[in-house]
Amino acid sequence: MQTRGNLFTVSAPSGAGKTSLVTALVDGLDGIRVSVSHTTRAKRPGEVDGVNYHFVSQDQFKEMLAEAAFLEHAQVFTNYYGTSKFWVEEQLASGVDVILEIDWQGAAQVRRLIPDTLGVFILPPSREALHQRLNGRGQDSAEVIDARMKEAINEMSHYVEADYLIINDDFDTALAEFKALIISQRLKQARQNERHRRLLADLLS
Repeated sequence: MQTRGNLFTVSAPSGAGKTSLVTALVDGLDGIRVSVSHTTRAKRPGEVDGVNYHFVSQDQFKEMLAEAAFLEHAQVFTNYYGTSKFWVEEQLASGVDVILEIDWQGAAQVRRLIPDTLGVFILPPSREALHQRLNGRGQDSAEVIDARMKEAINEMSHYVEADYLIINDDFDTALAEFKALIISQRLKQARQNERHRRLLADLLS
């Protein structure tokens, strides 16, 4: 019987380096994938359907919503975002670990449906570092950055709802901790017992 994969939600304030860490983790570790969300927002230059997002119309999204096709969903201004329940279940059933990059509200929705979901929260080393990272993008006005900082502080207050906390001060250290976290779940006795049933039976016979 195939060992079921682990489901991880990864949350962080904007500027904490979540996407960079997740990308590096998936590039350096086998058997783990990131869920691609469905969205009704317009495709931006350089984005690829099915890679960055599954781009759908408002009607398509609402139809999927009516069919309970989403593990979690949210409305951000006039656009909708959602995680495909079928895709996640399919990956987990095939033994693949799945990461959902998601905010704390989405993580709570997922855990209600799949209680053994493991929550990971990524925080910056300081408010100053977070402000510098947001400012370093050079794309936003001071007012926008101030608003994002307020949003970030609210988001960060929910770290207590996660199972694991990673402080992204030094990127390589944070990545090593992230990788160790994933591997430690795979090495749990119950999972190893399932994965190596025949070997264990031979060793003890």
